[in-house]
Order: sequence, then structure tokens, then C-alpha cells
Amino acid sequence: MKIIPVLAVLTIALGAVASAPAQTYPSKPVRMIVGFSPGSATDVLARMVSQKLTEAWSQQVLVDNRTGAGGSVGTGIVAKAPATGYTLLFHSSAFATNAALYQNLSYNPQRDFVAISSVVSQPFVIVAGASAGVRTVTELIRAAKARPGQINYGSAGLGSGTHLAAEKFRLEAGIDVVHVPYRGGPEATADTIAGRVTFWFPPVGIAAPYIRDGRLLALGVTSARRSDLLLEVPTLSEAGLPGFDYTNWWGIWAPAGIPAELVGKLAKDIARAQAAPDLRGQFTKFGSEPMIMIPAEFARFVRGEIDDTVRIVKAAGIKPQ
Repeated sequence: MKIIPVLAVLTIALGAVASAPAQTYPSKPVRMIVGFSPGSATDVLARMVSQKLTEAWSQQVLVDNRTGAGGSVGTGIVAKAPATGYTLLFHSSAFATNAALYQNLSYNPQRDFVAISSVVSQPFVIVAGASAGVRTVTELIRAAKARPGQINYGSAGLGSGTHLAAEKFRLEAGIDVVHVPYRGGPEATADTIAGRVTFWFPPVGIAAPYIRDGRLLALGVTSARRSDLLLEVPTLSEAGLPGFDYTNWWGIWAPAGIPAELVGKLAKDIARAQAAPDLRGQFTKFGSEPMIMIPAEFARFVRGEIDDTVRIVKAAGIKPQ
């Protein structure tokens, strides 16, 4: 993707003249809420972006982890925050998933937020512990079919991308396995290594170090093509589920009511951060690719993702909570 043309489009689309609030923003530290545990993929990516914005703004962008309910606890906090730009939400595709899974959210995902910018996308990888006794996707599916309802899998929480990736896998593989939701990725990883759950679907950036040191065994990645971070690992399509393609994505939102000029400034500053070679290098090492959209485009994308997730939830027979 060519960054310079994207930035030019952003400048035109968002307007070159900013209001006084946008011109002086930020004049104090900015809080970036993350709804998942420290060390999770969402947390790691948020800290990469927050550091770059701190450098650009000469104001601290502080990551604040507020975990629970697949990220919806932190999301609810942002929904109730003043619409001044000093509280932002850094979330994953679970933002869309939660809209399909939870009936009584403390917020409305479309009415209470303004989409600012997409950030990156990244595939998941299905991993198993050494004690699981499976070394390939075919072996896992065979074991699950031999023992229906007896094999379990972990996730970073109900409604997280890791949960939906596993549900899509369960549906396409035609297996009966039990979901064990955790508060975040680190807990799911630890219990997979320990053998308390058989497998889970972390983002490749989180799983790669554990795969390389042998604590986790990679069975397949969820994207249509192999991950540059794990080139030796087949796609699920190659491993026996033709056409399988499901990736995670991350973005930034602000509370509804934020001035349009400030939305424009935030979007342009985030796009500049994404274009910086050092941040792009960090994304690549973490197995992610920049995902650049203007706010209106990102808002349309999120609405489409919510609709798609509703279809997956219904097909999987998941009952909204």
C-alpha cells in the first residue's frame, strides 16, 4: 500500500483548516483504553501506536487496561467519557463481535462511538500444547471427532476474535469442542502450554515466540496466505479446510460527539504514525500489516463486520448473552 497518496486523500477528505480545539490538541496526556490484558495482542499494538503518538504530540498517550467481557468493559468506559479526544478506545475486531454476542451492552457500538482509524490486520494461528498429542490440523480434527464434547479450547474472552476464529474452525471442521473463555490472551496461552486446554487461536504476533521456543505447536494460520512471521506453518486452507480465511483487525474510536475537526486531526496523525518506517517495522515483526482508512470508510467497514459476525454467531448457534 502506498502511504503518501493515502495521506493526501486524508488531507483533502478531512479538510486542511482545523478549529481551535484541533489546533491546540492535545494540551494534556491522552488516555487510550484497552479492554484486554497487558501482554495481549491488542495491548502490544496499542503500546506501539501510543508511543508513536506520544512522540508526535509531545504529550503522553497512556495505555489503560480495563479487562472483562471480551473487551466490552473497557469499551463501556470510553462510551461514557467526555467527547474531547482525551479518552480513546483501542480495540480489536471484538468490537464488532460484541455487538453480535451481547444483548445488554452498556453502550451502543454504532451510536456511542465515532470511528477514527483502522490500524492493522493480522491472522490467527491455531496452536496446541506439547501434551495435547496432536501435531497437525488433521490429527486435531480426528481426535475431536473421536471424542465429541471432550476436547476444549481457550479464547481471550467471549466475543473476542480468538473466540470467533475458533467457532468458524469448529463449524467448518464439523467438530464438537468446548469453549473456555479467559480474561485475556496471556491466560489462554499459559493454560494451553500447561495442557488445561487443548488448543486456541492467538494472533500470530503473540504466539510466535512460544512457537519458536517449542512451548506451543503451530498447526495452521487462518489467513488465505501464509504469514511472513511463520512461513513454515501452513494455512488452514492448505491443512484441510479449503477456502478458510479469517483475520483479526484493530482500530481506534472516540466517544460520540467529538468535534469533526478533531476527528480529522486524529485520523491524519494516526495515518502519519502508520507511515513511519519504525512503526511499520514493528508491525511487520509482530506479524501485522498496516490497514489505513479514512473515518467514514472505517465506519462502513465496521458496520459490515458487525453484520458478518451476526451471521457467524447464528450459524455457530451461539446464544447472545
